[in-house]
Amino acid sequence: MRDYEVVYIFHPSLTEEAVNQKLDKFHPIVTRSEGAEVIAQDHWGARQLAYQIKGQGQGYYVVAQFTADPSDLGEFERILKLDDDLLRYLVVLSEGEPTSGMSVMAEVPASEPREGDDDEDDDDDEEEEDEEEDGRGAASPPEFSGGRGRRRRIDGPRIELLNFKDVGTLSRFITEQGKILPKRTTKVTARFQRRLGTAVKRARYLALLPYVQNHDR
Repeated sequence: MRDYEVVYIFHPSLTEEAVNQKLDKFHPIVTRSEGAEVIAQDHWGARQLAYQIKGQGQGYYVVAQFTADPSDLGEFERILKLDDDLLRYLVVLSEGEPTSGMSVMAEVPASEPREGDDDEDDDDDEEEEDEEEDGRGAASPPEFSGGRGRRRRIDGPRIELLNFKDVGTLSRFITEQGKILPKRTTKVTARFQRRLGTAVKRARYLALLPYVQNHDR
């Protein structure tokens, strides 16, 4: 058994009752093996899409987490593809992200010093290497202040687990042109940068983020 998460985007005209009827049809397929079960189910309801999908500017979002035998996923996805009211879906391995659009932040003791903004770049590079060796993927959402030829980072709470549904946090790592900020700017670890890239791609596929900032809806 493995842990999975699925994000559904249904046609916005469906009611919550109609959506639940569809979920009652989908989920028994993927949880039919012994020990498989739906762990959590979260209705986000109708939301504005970052871009149109199948001519729709809104979609009804549902996030579900379940344990299942990988061999059951093929039939599960085949049934999903046949449903005309399902605008889009995404099934991924669950790493413990909340079903809500929130990342898991670390609690920073008040006595813990903040990283200085005036550290030399060489020192930052050494800190990144140390973090990678420790296996830590946490990072702080960047906040940049203006400056000629220089961007200063103001540290916030460290991200213990980046949630690809956390649009607010992901947006802070994206430029106005829709590009992901480079690691040399945000000073995150290479491991976190890879996770960030994956999270942004998933969020864009699910129309939680636009591909470009001025994308027509």
